[in-house]
Amino acid sequence: MYQDEYKRWMEADLEDADLKPELTKIEGNDDEIKERFAVALKFGTAGLRGVLGAGTNRMNIYVVRQATQGLANWVKTQGGTQTVAISYDSRIKSDVFAKNAASVLAANGIKVRIYDALMPVPALSFAIRYYNCNAGVMVTASHNPAKYNGYKAYGPDGCQMTDDAAAIVYDEIQKTDVLIGAKYMPFAQGVEEGLIRFVGDDCKRALYDAIEERQVRPDLCKTAGLKLVYSPLNGSGLVPVTQILKDIGITDVTIVPEQEYPNGYFTTCSYPNPEIFEALEKGLSLAKETGADLMLATDPDADRVGIAMKCPDGSYELVTGNEVGVLLLDYICAGRIEKGTMPKNPVAVKSIVSTPLADAVAEHYGVELRSVLTGFKWIGDQIAGLEAAGEVERFIFGFEESYGYLAGPYVRDKDAIIGSMLICEMAAYYRSIGSSLKQRMEEIYSEYGRYLNQIDSFEFPGLSGMDQMAGIMQGLREKPLEEIAGYKVVNVTDYKKPEETGLPAANVLIYKLENNETVIVRPSGTEPKIKIYYTTLGKNLEEAQAEKDKLSEALKPIMK
Repeated sequence: MYQDEYKRWMEADLEDADLKPELTKIEGNDDEIKERFAVALKFGTAGLRGVLGAGTNRMNIYVVRQATQGLANWVKTQGGTQTVAISYDSRIKSDVFAKNAASVLAANGIKVRIYDALMPVPALSFAIRYYNCNAGVMVTASHNPAKYNGYKAYGPDGCQMTDDAAAIVYDEIQKTDVLIGAKYMPFAQGVEEGLIRFVGDDCKRALYDAIEERQVRPDLCKTAGLKLVYSPLNGSGLVPVTQILKDIGITDVTIVPEQEYPNGYFTTCSYPNPEIFEALEKGLSLAKETGADLMLATDPDADRVGIAMKCPDGSYELVTGNEVGVLLLDYICAGRIEKGTMPKNPVAVKSIVSTPLADAVAEHYGVELRSVLTGFKWIGDQIAGLEAAGEVERFIFGFEESYGYLAGPYVRDKDAIIGSMLICEMAAYYRSIGSSLKQRMEEIYSEYGRYLNQIDSFEFPGLSGMDQMAGIMQGLREKPLEEIAGYKVVNVTDYKKPEETGLPAANVLIYKLENNETVIVRPSGTEPKIKIYYTTLGKNLEEAQAEKDKLSEALKPIMK
């Protein structure tokens, strides 16, 4: 069957000149053909993500058109404005895929608002809401390696698409022939007919204004003298992040030259993820050279931000997503109370895999902290609930340990633009009172206890990877762990049982141990990985690390 599909692609008059040579090269190689054609990329709530190339199991213009036809069929049943917003990042072919998506939507009589240049995830979420769209498309593979691209689909609220809507779109995709099933008109024709229009400067400015309104201490940065090194990691953060920093008065910004401009090959770091040291390496050496207070990096679609802070001895320390989340929560709460801008009954939201240290900080400030499933749309869902009740101003902050932050309801996805602004403002504030981010973090640990949060990732590549992962999760459910590293498991929460958790079903297991430490096992929603999240406690970092290492060693054999 896959051989037949391969043959059909070989005989087709393919518009993308890169595809035919790839198909010719694999002729007669059953494994390579099977890898590309035995399955199709699965469309889920995170949309599509895959390696660039020819075939149904690859990202190319035909898979993008097929997905967009499925989306168009769903939009046509939704009433409303019959409009879809589109944005894209710096990845290879992102602009091509974005224009192909616009062309399919226009051919279906659906209006399009597309950015005239690459813009990040939060800008897409904002445009969906600004233009009252039915849906949105973000062409990105987030922080995956350069050979990947992807297609994130959003609903009318600016959140990533719900399970129900994604299931309908997936059904429609399956009814659409990948090569010839999508309606299509040239992009230029769509523009001429007024179906495709570019996002206006009014929308871009409105986004910046909405972000700048969320400053905790306005005008502070103008006089604080913060020295910053910033890297957009060759992605879409450069224009919006530097614009916001300029607007709030941060002028001493050195941009990492090799990572400044869009480059989908990510030649300076193979994995453009601000969570890892390699991605921040160039920025760190520049920070040391310039004596910067802070080094900041946003991922290619600028929804995540990672930092390195300067320590009193002049060295730089990478800060985890959990630590930045806690620092921001603490800063926003203390600052808004001081300024008299804290709403009544404030609400913050975090994912279930994020640090319990945030619960302790929220309790200290009298803030209700809600824990939701992993995936920022669940934080967006909480904002939507507050909005429906006419209480949206109660939402002050949301975060995930995977470097995603949001303060304010103007978008419904994580936003590295506001994350960058608030991190810089926070660093500027501590600098202005003779303190530092490092000092504040240590104060928080001495007040609430030395929490350590770390993740182990286990990869399961290839076609059999997903089956392997499913087998491991099934095994953990059929034979529940009674102890880990000699510590008794006192409670297991299985998020596949919504009746027990009060949250939608999810493939997550949380183990609470007798010593108050937690272990969370969860397959990734976007990559062939199982992640294990550890929260350990100790008198100091060494003790907490030793605890984590002990738990980690005990669980490694299960992941085989």
